[in-house]
Amino acid sequence: MASEAGVVEATATEAHTAETVAKQPHKLERKWSLWFDDMWKPKPRAAWGFSLRKVYTFDTVEEFWCLYDQIFRPSKFGAIFYFYLFKGGIEPKWEDPECAHGGNWTVKSNKKASLDSMWLETLMALIGEHFNEADKICGVVASVR
Repeated sequence: MASEAGVVEATATEAHTAETVAKQPHKLERKWSLWFDDMWKPKPRAAWGFSLRKVYTFDTVEEFWCLYDQIFRPSKFGAIFYFYLFKGGIEPKWEDPECAHGGNWTVKSNKKASLDSMWLETLMALIGEHFNEADKICGVVASVR
């Protein structure tokens, strides 16, 4: 009888531990910031980046999914909108010292539906640190033109 009680207690403890672990946020390697740039209303003599806005900074998987579920997909926007996801503390500008020696890789698509899936897969690879030499990548950009 004592051994059955011990098994029940152990099972209850394991279930409680699993529930506690499941409720804890899953930390990412670093913070990430989502930026948005709405350039469809150009202003005379405005410097580049005048419309650039930081939307949200996150550092857990749960925060990423909450943010992703709440924002519009790139395919839903008209022309001249940009979404940026950059490492926390780095602005999506060439003038940022972290980006000074950078470059870019461009993927073009004529199909708006594929833009959304490419954007999601790229974001997941980025925050999951799945790119080779991920420490050299500052961020990614989706632009609708």
